[in-house]
This record gives sequence, structure tokens and C-alpha cells, in this order.
Amino acid sequence: AWGEGNGYSHVRASLLGASLVVPFNNKKLALGTWQQIVVVDFDNRPRSRQILLQIMGE
Repeated sequence: AWGEGNGYSHVRASLLGASLVVPFNNKKLALGTWQQIVVVDFDNRPRSRQILLQIMGE
């Protein structure tokens, strides 16, 4: 809603993006040694969130 004072949150979120594609290899995420998946919430107050996970197979 307008007037919540969290415009910076929208800018930060748009810079990071809202989705991620990670391949699997032998039933494991194909991440590098120092890579990890994190969820970042830039909002200025707690809100209920949902995470959607879609797995596509062969």
C-alpha cells in the first residue's frame, strides 16, 4: 500500500530478482563450493510470505 515508507525495499528486491533456476546433478543441487540459496526479505515490517518451489524432471 502507498505510504508505508518501504520504497527502498522494492528497489532492492528488483535488483536481486524474484526467481532462481538451479540444476540438479545426481539428485543434489548443483551449487559451487561457496554457493548457497538464501531468502532475503527487505521489507521494513514482518509479513507472512510464501515460497513456491517448482521441480521439473526429464
